[in-house]
Amino acid sequence: MGFMYILECADETFYTGSTINLNLRIQQHNKGEGARYTARRLPVKLVYAEEYERIDQAFNREKQVQNWSHEKKQSLVEGKFDELPRQAGCRNLSHYKFRNLREV
Repeated sequence: MGFMYILECADETFYTGSTINLNLRIQQHNKGEGARYTARRLPVKLVYAEEYERIDQAFNREKQVQNWSHEKKQSLVEGKFDELPRQAGCRNLSHYKFRNLREV
């Protein structure tokens, strides 16, 4: 069994991870033993988790969600799943410039 989880840090940023033991991992994070990122932003609290049959599935989901914007992660945490597709677009400035030139 595996879990993909999102923690909210004290500075209101999100940390995304995966583990086979969710309760232990959260304890480790709050002791400063989890990741360097969370150790500098204590305390952390669990705000979202998904359960998978295998840890590799949870790890793959972790990598997907890690690349999301804060806004998109917030929608996932809040259960606003209908907003996720709208937030999937590229926000790169050069992408917008290229797209706008093509549309002209």
